[in-house]
Amino acid sequence: MNIDHNLTIALTKGRILDETLPLLAAVGIEPTEQLASSRKLIIPTNVSNIHLVVLRGSDVPTYVRHGAADVGIAGKDMLLEFGGAGIYEPLDLGIARCRLMTAAPKGRASRGQLRRVRVATKFLNVARAHYAKKGVHADLIKLYGSMELAPLMGLADEIVDIVDTGKTLAENGMEALEEIAQISSRLVVNKAAMRTRHSSVMTLIDALSAVLKERGSGLK
Repeated sequence: MNIDHNLTIALTKGRILDETLPLLAAVGIEPTEQLASSRKLIIPTNVSNIHLVVLRGSDVPTYVRHGAADVGIAGKDMLLEFGGAGIYEPLDLGIARCRLMTAAPKGRASRGQLRRVRVATKFLNVARAHYAKKGVHADLIKLYGSMELAPLMGLADEIVDIVDTGKTLAENGMEALEEIAQISSRLVVNKAAMRTRHSSVMTLIDALSAVLKERGSGLK
């Protein structure tokens, strides 16, 4: 890959990282160190002017928005939660697919005409907008994990969380209620980088687009 400018790509830890690395390898970008064991915070790649940083999902949009990273790969859930100001979203990579949903204990009385509900979530902005649209006042409780525990312990009536197979919900006596959004991972680009490093950014976008087309993945 011929890149004319230095590019820093911010990657998301976990499942998204596992599914991103083969995509990058397919376009000729591979880290020169094992990410799982390296102590380096900025990881060089086999392309001399491309470097990687591996971050929490919630941090990727922030690094890209402020220009600390030129490009990033983040779940749509994070982009919905933190907004897209200062960021272009040119590609849906079609990886790490899941759904952002509301959920509650099985058999709980229907929300019906209720106009107030306690909701545990880390997606405060998304949840606020969702319940407001439905005319329901949501008392939001921010948690960072083990969402299913909140209703079981009487902390909340419902949760808003990522649902993959639904197995964790079922094992804890809960069920998905409403789908808020279909989630997959997106390539995001800093708006200033798109101007100042246009040729290099477009080279990366075009290469990834070609791989996605070969694999039959949908583009944005």
